[in-house]
Amino acid sequence: MPFIQYENIKIQRRGLIQINQINEIIAEYEAAGYSLTLRQIYYQLVSREVIENSEKSYNNIGRLVSNGRLTGLIDWNAIEDRHREHRALPHWETPAEIVQGAAHQYRRDLWEGQDRYCEVWVEKDALIGIVEQAAGRLDCSCFSCKGYASNSSLWAAANRFTEKAEQGRECIIFYLGDHDPSGTDIDRMIIERMGTFGATVTVNRIALTMSQIKKYKLPPYPAKEKDKRFEKYKAKHGTRSWELDALKPEILDALITNAIEMNLDQKLYDQAIEKQEQERKRILDLLPVIEDIP
Repeated sequence: MPFIQYENIKIQRRGLIQINQINEIIAEYEAAGYSLTLRQIYYQLVSREVIENSEKSYNNIGRLVSNGRLTGLIDWNAIEDRHREHRALPHWETPAEIVQGAAHQYRRDLWEGQDRYCEVWVEKDALIGIVEQAAGRLDCSCFSCKGYASNSSLWAAANRFTEKAEQGRECIIFYLGDHDPSGTDIDRMIIERMGTFGATVTVNRIALTMSQIKKYKLPPYPAKEKDKRFEKYKAKHGTRSWELDALKPEILDALITNAIEMNLDQKLYDQAIEKQEQERKRILDLLPVIEDIP
């Protein structure tokens, strides 16, 4: 189905072929319930050997996607830009509608009574949508580090973990980051800062690992020599690095889901869900009263 054409831009045959391939990738992601970033499209094209892995290729794909959208060949809704989001207050048409919404949004802490408290942290904000979807299904909170997280955000996190530890719970962070000089150092920094702020936290790196890179045959790119951690990284891993974006969303989803489930008492969790559903029904019982309001 064609989309709206805003501009008449001539696209070469090779570009049109790549647009078809991009639309196939978009369709695959949408069928699995995921939205895409431009970088994820790029890495899917690299992994399928459609393009080479280079900054030039990335810039070319960026221009091609932009032109494809303007000419009505790529759906504008298919690619997200998490850095530029419109925000507005919610509205309702009737009082009954807000009660229905409240029942749907009502949530208990499904980890109540658990021996452990877990969070999922991801280095890159562009992937927080996938992380949030996977973690949210199990009522596990998540956090985008956006590279090296600020001291303010780390201090706030340490306070959360300290509060949970005082309840007798073991605190765990599942971390996902690039396999490059900075990405492989961020989990060390998290542990160090948590200690500085008085929190006891275990940090488990669930991606990227070298075994995952080999298993999924992820495309490499040159590690940044200007990164001050380059020499230390080079001594251990060489001059190649890999980006988290290259992993397919379903793989990221599975890694997160498995990590959380292994640290969850399923029986307690199921009991919390049942209690939550009972309390949602109590909210919906208010509907007849609300609907009678003139």
